[in-house]
Amino acid sequence: MKNLNFDDLKGKVCVITGGAGVIGTAIAEGLGLAGVKVAILDIDEERAKSTAENVRKNTGAEAEGFMANVLDKESLIKAKKDVNTRFGAIDLLINGAGGNSPKATTQLEQIMDLNELEKSFFGLELGAFDKVFALNFNGTLLPTMVFADDMLKRQKGVILNISSMNSFRPLTKIPAYSAAKASVNNFTQWLAVHLARTGIRVNAIAPGFFLTNQNRFLLTDEKTGAPTPRGLKIMANTPVGKYGKPEDLQGATLFLLSDISEFITGIILPVDGGYSAFGGV
Repeated sequence: MKNLNFDDLKGKVCVITGGAGVIGTAIAEGLGLAGVKVAILDIDEERAKSTAENVRKNTGAEAEGFMANVLDKESLIKAKKDVNTRFGAIDLLINGAGGNSPKATTQLEQIMDLNELEKSFFGLELGAFDKVFALNFNGTLLPTMVFADDMLKRQKGVILNISSMNSFRPLTKIPAYSAAKASVNNFTQWLAVHLARTGIRVNAIAPGFFLTNQNRFLLTDEKTGAPTPRGLKIMANTPVGKYGKPEDLQGATLFLLSDISEFITGIILPVDGGYSAFGGV
């Protein structure tokens, strides 16, 4: 009979990209509490190392921060060598790097006045779309190419991508981010099938609404901290009536990384306070 705990994760090596962000930090601490050796990768090396220090302090786990640019394969290859030297072979990969940009965000939710097209989709530049799509999709693709190598050699491992509820129900104002996360879902399912006979599982979690550095400018008033009209809409359409806490992602993450879920691959698991289940009425 299978043990219904996360003991199988103890001592395993997990790489998490974007690991110094709000969500990445919370996931890294959850991994540490489960006894995982955590390699925190971030484009900001100082933040990566600081986050790793906090994980060590808060959980007692082995953790180390490394600099890596998820859009630069050579940078990732160097980071992999450093991780292997520090911890050994990689068992788990969490693709957490991603985000949106104000330049890929429309000012209008809907076009009501044709004299304001510069504030709409038609006022956005392709370059802004390219950057958001590259960060979210290529930033998932390239680390997978590099860090899954150890898993292939051992015929066992788990890849977990961080998607978003935007991938299922695209939100107004953020067309690039929604499209990019939808592509992450599709890639997750494609890769799960592609790797199914190799012993590597591929899944994703789709967070609902969490206050992060990337979306704070849309959801809270910069001066007062009060919810914006958009933030109030989100609360009205989230049945539990609150934003998620980054720590709310820890359980789903550990479940999908653990052998407890060894027959699960190719899924995108919402962690959204009921948002995806609510029709608005």
